[in-house]
Amino acid sequence: MLDPLVLLALGGAGLLAGFVDAIAGGGGLIALPALLAAGVPPVAALGTNKVQSVIGTGMAALTYWRKGFVSLRSVLLAVVCASVAAFAGALIVKQVDTSTLSVAVPLALVPVALYFLLAPRLSDEDRHARLAFATFVPVMAAIVGFYDGGLGPGTGSFLTMGFVALFGLGLTRAAGHTKVVNLASNLGALALFIPSGDVVWVAAGAMAVGQLIGGYLGALTGIRFGAKLIRPLVVVISLILAIKLLFFR
Repeated sequence: MLDPLVLLALGGAGLLAGFVDAIAGGGGLIALPALLAAGVPPVAALGTNKVQSVIGTGMAALTYWRKGFVSLRSVLLAVVCASVAAFAGALIVKQVDTSTLSVAVPLALVPVALYFLLAPRLSDEDRHARLAFATFVPVMAAIVGFYDGGLGPGTGSFLTMGFVALFGLGLTRAAGHTKVVNLASNLGALALFIPSGDVVWVAAGAMAVGQLIGGYLGALTGIRFGAKLIRPLVVVISLILAIKLLFFR
């Protein structure tokens, strides 16, 4: 049983993680170390992190949708693909060596950061799509969902970049669609983690309360400030994730 003060601290970590994640992704940078610091074993920390993350991601997705930044009908197939692929990723990661990915993922995050840093026309305005939305968003959702089920760091950055660079969405709409797809991939992974017993429910509950508040406030902040806030935050989160994965594993 965790100490009440530890649970209070986890709730605060959940709030901050939910706030950051709703805008630019990367909430796991805050939540996962907090769980490990509280003494939760690594595998259980991964499962617990997914549970508390679902709450904040769900609140953020709902807020973006209610404000008109997400078309649920257009991403319905993508949601299914992300969920199924995430379950498969979580299943396979238990049986394979992921050491190569631990180097490849941070190296992939650096170009993501550079894209958002240097691309001159990034804004909240939609642009011309390079790929057909209905055909290729489910493909992207399946690929990133599979990765999220198995590992997860940088999922939000990869999805946001895809929605902007490949499908021409403005940054705020891209953030909203990212939350919806990411919610589906989290739920898909949990379909494996929960039956496996890899969740510390008291810790997940404490963090979920914070995530509920943080996800809502973060989504409102992202909507209020749009590209002016989302663009630099994605750059910072991507670079911090890359550095952490490369040098602080």
